[in-house]
Amino acid sequence: MKFSFIFRSVSKMDSSIKDNAIKFLNFLNDNPTPYHVVESARKMLTQAGFQELKITEQWSVRNGGKYFLTKNESTLMAFVVGGKYQNGNGFAVVGAHTDSPALKVKLVSKKSKVGYLQVGVECYGGGIWHTWFDRDLTVAGRVLLRQDDKVVQKLVHIKRPILRIPNLAIHLNRETNDKFSPNKENHLVPILATVVQEQLIKGQKDVKCSKNEENTNQASKHHSLLVDLLTNELKCNEEDIVDLELVLADTQPAVLGGALEEFIFGGRLDNQVGAYCTIKGLIDSVDQSDIENETIVRMACIYDHEEIGSESAQGAASSFTEHVMRRLNDSQTFEIAAARSFMISADQAHAIHPNYSEMHEENHRPSINGGIVLKYNGNQRYATNSISASILRESARLANVKVQDFMVKNDCPCGSTIGPILAAKLGLTTVDIGAPQLSMHSIRECGSSASITQMTNVLSSFYSNFTKIRNMFSNVL
Repeated sequence: MKFSFIFRSVSKMDSSIKDNAIKFLNFLNDNPTPYHVVESARKMLTQAGFQELKITEQWSVRNGGKYFLTKNESTLMAFVVGGKYQNGNGFAVVGAHTDSPALKVKLVSKKSKVGYLQVGVECYGGGIWHTWFDRDLTVAGRVLLRQDDKVVQKLVHIKRPILRIPNLAIHLNRETNDKFSPNKENHLVPILATVVQEQLIKGQKDVKCSKNEENTNQASKHHSLLVDLLTNELKCNEEDIVDLELVLADTQPAVLGGALEEFIFGGRLDNQVGAYCTIKGLIDSVDQSDIENETIVRMACIYDHEEIGSESAQGAASSFTEHVMRRLNDSQTFEIAAARSFMISADQAHAIHPNYSEMHEENHRPSINGGIVLKYNGNQRYATNSISASILRESARLANVKVQDFMVKNDCPCGSTIGPILAAKLGLTTVDIGAPQLSMHSIRECGSSASITQMTNVLSSFYSNFTKIRNMFSNVL
């Protein structure tokens, strides 16, 4: 779904903010999975003149060059080599993540119960699972296909409602408004169709799934109705399917909301806001500053698996980042480069909630339209300290973007990000920031339209000005 709103009585700044928000909405609606996010980022970078590299091949990078590479097609790194870069000069890094809490289709998803065909799912990350009930759902992800003597990846996104997790009627559960605590294994199983209707359509005598049924291929582990939808979408045959990775997704598109269209209503704001603005900020920094006189490497990293701890081959806790950085230095200069580098971890932040304001610390209550949020936790759930916070504030000042402060209450647990992980692994001075939002990890979240412009501008300013800012802080870095 593409947006082309006409806004009345708005200033040039307002129009620009809304235009940027609409571009993000189109990105968000096109990308229901990390694989789609990486593919969209690839298109953005390619259009901006970046060259794709392969981690499995030798590189020949040049000063002033723009490059990117992927891992697992769900993690992407892009970098711009300054025209005057020398080994050891350091990196200006922004990191975000491509994944969001979701329901993933199980390896063997065929289920049949009391006349319904169902799809088995696994909970991924810390979702607010009750928000997935009574939503018009579909599937999206990647399918590996055999083409001649090669296996290729194809992205799939069925853009119509095919699944639903129905609530139990209040007449059968009078306590549902007082306590709704669904069992994640038994109650989060979406319905795909009825057995009777499939029999009528397909003429099958028995479509029930037997636990002892022998699977002859990967596709046979899933209902034939679901497989048919996939093969029709991909224009392939069932026997071409080598394997697949699918998640459930909401079919309702993200939109601008509120009486003044100041909000973004949609899923996966955590953390496609960060992923989109990280890539867009890097591209904008190239357009808006002098790369030929740049002395560092500007790097944008969007990782998979943040929501489950980042410990995977393509997660922020892997050696992938270090491997890429080492290939842009040599054995004598990598440690010097790391010491001269700085990282922004760009994830989402908790805006003050009008109905639960007591959940925020009284002096740290970011408003949803109040600017980018600087996140601090003394127990290092966030990597921010006074030095990294000051560097971030200077980047924001140069971009004319307001900064808000956030800390959790002492009696409230604190989430975390890729910031502390990469700070510890690589020794990078790091700051954690985010765009404020409500309903984090719900299937439908609520953010600010202005956040897209604010976050992009702060990150672009950081890339463009880090060399100068680093010199300001040289006595304490």
